[in-house]
Amino acid sequence: GGEVLIVDEFTGRTMPGRRWSDGLHQAIEVKEGVQVQQENQTLASITFQNYFRLYKKLAGMTGTADTEAVEFKKIYNLDVVVIPTNRPMVRNDHADVVYSTERGKYNAAVQEIASLHEKGQPVLVGTASIEKSELVSTLLRRKGVPHEVLNAKHHEKEAFIVAQAGRLGAVTISTNMAGRGTDIVLGGNPEFLAAEELGVMDAENPEFQQALARYEESCKVERERVLEAGGLFVLGTERHESRRIDNQLRGRSGRQGDPGGSRFYVSLEDELMRRFGGERMQAIMTRVGLREDEAIEGALVARAIENAQKRIEGFHFDARKHILEYDDVLNKQRSGIYAKRAQILNGENVGDAIKEMVPDEIELLITERADERTPVSRWNVKGMFDEFFKVFGIRLATDEYVAAQEDRDRTLAQEIFDVMRDAAFAKLEQQQELFGAERFQELSRHVLLSAINEFWKIHLTEMDHLREGIGLRGYAQKNPLHEYQREAFFLFQETLSNINRYTLNQLFNARPITEEEMQRLHEEMLERQRAVEAAAVASHEEVLEGREDGGKSAQVPGDGNRR
Repeated sequence: GGEVLIVDEFTGRTMPGRRWSDGLHQAIEVKEGVQVQQENQTLASITFQNYFRLYKKLAGMTGTADTEAVEFKKIYNLDVVVIPTNRPMVRNDHADVVYSTERGKYNAAVQEIASLHEKGQPVLVGTASIEKSELVSTLLRRKGVPHEVLNAKHHEKEAFIVAQAGRLGAVTISTNMAGRGTDIVLGGNPEFLAAEELGVMDAENPEFQQALARYEESCKVERERVLEAGGLFVLGTERHESRRIDNQLRGRSGRQGDPGGSRFYVSLEDELMRRFGGERMQAIMTRVGLREDEAIEGALVARAIENAQKRIEGFHFDARKHILEYDDVLNKQRSGIYAKRAQILNGENVGDAIKEMVPDEIELLITERADERTPVSRWNVKGMFDEFFKVFGIRLATDEYVAAQEDRDRTLAQEIFDVMRDAAFAKLEQQQELFGAERFQELSRHVLLSAINEFWKIHLTEMDHLREGIGLRGYAQKNPLHEYQREAFFLFQETLSNINRYTLNQLFNARPITEEEMQRLHEEMLERQRAVEAAAVASHEEVLEGREDGGKSAQVPGDGNRR
């Protein structure tokens, strides 16, 4: 009965409802032995950048925007203004310390946490992953340091754990503090403590009021002791790829003029240092002859780490800009489709739209078979009438026009167009009379909306496939973005054509049905649905049985070792 949940790498929280695409999620579900669910299909998509651009006015407020000022200017044309703090910031941000190995780094970090805890200073430990938070937790348990762990596994207690992270001697391990709204109150949060004692947070409850008054007094005394111990100390166990995330962690300490401190512990085996700048640092450490438990710090170290972060931030910015350039192409198509949907939903007369589709569709099916470069005698006249029958359900006599091909000029196409158009409009009137004007209007609205929704989904999938392979055009000395724009245009034209063709086909071939027919169709649909579900369950049970067999597979004849 379990399920596979994705954990957000920036917040450490689970993301219910989000699934990986292209069968990856299903593969993991099979591997973990849980119910395999269907692939999600994208109904609509938009990048954050284009979503924000839908607003006429844009503004935002955060404590960590200054490092991204260039991106805000280039993408949104927004300036970043730094506002001075309400009270002077007295937090002591210590220089980073760099160790040659992860083991040396974690041993030193745990040693500092233990000594800070001993003197009563609360410590917030930041880690980059759940795996690392569990590692630090294990090392602290070995040292006998009591602590709380905050990651995706304990998200339901998140607010309480964060609120009490400022208590005397508290040690809290967190996987990325980005996006965690609860403030860390030095000395503890009296409301949360009262709620924990009584099991309820009710301001009207007399018992809660008494407990709250008691805890307010004790937290006030405890706050003074925490301030004497130096306030909240933030200890980062590695540098993040983004300086912004590091600043969000560091910014948890020293709020509103409170004292505090911060320090990052880094090793040359960290992901960031291995990818950028680690070789130079390694050479320095080797030359100096530092042991595993010895560290270096200073301006050179700080500059190397900052340069590594700037480089990777630059890569990420280029990637986001690249995605936006491609999404701008889709954004124009998206605007057109959504405008069309809005007109239909807002009650615009769909009948006029249907009437406009008829000549457009007829012209298209004629021109597809009567190319300007092809002589009239070689036109596929029969194919025109066959296609007309497929779309509109009207069978017209073709012999006269096929026979006239040898002697006629290109005016034959106009003549065929006129005959088809008149026949189609006549049938359209018949359909309106058959259903009744109001009912046919509703039917038209429903069919057109269904067509737009269905073919837009298909279009998004095709655009994804186009986007994935378009980079290869660069090998042919072509600009991938220009090629994407060109092919996206043809795909969109095809999508619009499919919407029109499907809508006309459904409306021209529709007929009113009786209650008995409706009931029969409903039962058939339910039966099909039950059959599909039964097949899926059987397939899943088969997979689970295979796993329970302990991986016993039939041996391949002639190879006793092969499974």
